Amino acid sequence: MTERHTAGHTERHTEKYEVVVVGGGAAGLSAALVLGRARRRVLVVDAGEPRNGPAAHLQGYLSRDGMPPAEFLAEGRREIRRYGVELVQDRAVDVGRDDAGEFDVTLASGRPVRARRLVVATGLADELPKVPGIAERWGRDVLHCPYCHGWEVRDQAFGVLAASAMSVHQALIVTQWSKNVTLFLHTVDENDIPDEDLRKLAAAGVKVVPGEVAGIVVEHDQLTGVRLTDGSAHDRSVLFVLPRAIPRTGLLERLGADLEETPFGVYAAVDETGRTSVPGVWAAGNTTGFAEQIVNAASAGYRAAATINGELVFGDIEAAASGGGAGAL
Repeated sequence: MTERHTAGHTERHTEKYEVVVVGGGAAGLSAALVLGRARRRVLVVDAGEPRNGPAAHLQGYLSRDGMPPAEFLAEGRREIRRYGVELVQDRAVDVGRDDAGEFDVTLASGRPVRARRLVVATGLADELPKVPGIAERWGRDVLHCPYCHGWEVRDQAFGVLAASAMSVHQALIVTQWSKNVTLFLHTVDENDIPDEDLRKLAAAGVKVVPGEVAGIVVEHDQLTGVRLTDGSAHDRSVLFVLPRAIPRTGLLERLGADLEETPFGVYAAVDETGRTSVPGVWAAGNTTGFAEQIVNAASAGYRAAATINGELVFGDIEAAASGGGAGAL
């Protein structure tokens, strides 16, 4: 950005990039890496709110299994900088698309930037049930994904806190990692659970406990139990909770992008490359779905970036061939 100082005020001039990536997680950094290697001028806007921030390690990513998430992101930032990608710690608060199909992005700092293409990789936020103690243990022994953490807590006493109809599915799937599983119905009425689901729970050996959960029991900085409002306590070492996902789709909504309803919330509707219904805009990572793990998000960022680069290459060639001039910076 350049600034011109005049009497009484500072005038900011909009900087132009070929691609602005909003979101500095696995999807955004992966897109930026591919675009940087394609010699594109790229800006990554990172608000610094990674979904996996509370977790000590990431799992299931080949060659990075067990790596701390903060270390993973730090390495990603180092890699994109090698290719001239600019990264700024800021938040995109507004965006608009002009008649030429380019995008004006306003950052919280007041900095205006302009892009030919836009990648939205803003992810989602997990809203936890309002049960005392759960937020403090989130990512440690209060978990949501057995593929992320199941191996580390295998064969321990699992609890599953019912939060929705999907909690039955969660209770059934975690039996692969432990045969000692209790489903706490919490605010779910047992009469509302289909008989077929109750039969499956029984067949899987899942114990079903009715009654609202009042809190968890923690001793010596370890989860040791689940306490109900009737005063009873149940020994458990791990509690699985299905959070309410809140996709960060505000920028896409401002642009009028199509969204789609899923059992886990409303997400960006995209094609196989991450292309949204708005020309020039791609979405990747948890912006497009609840179950996009880090490895999936990185792959989605790669696909989006390769598609964007190809579109820019051939679009500029066609423009030059027709006498309109290329749009490259």
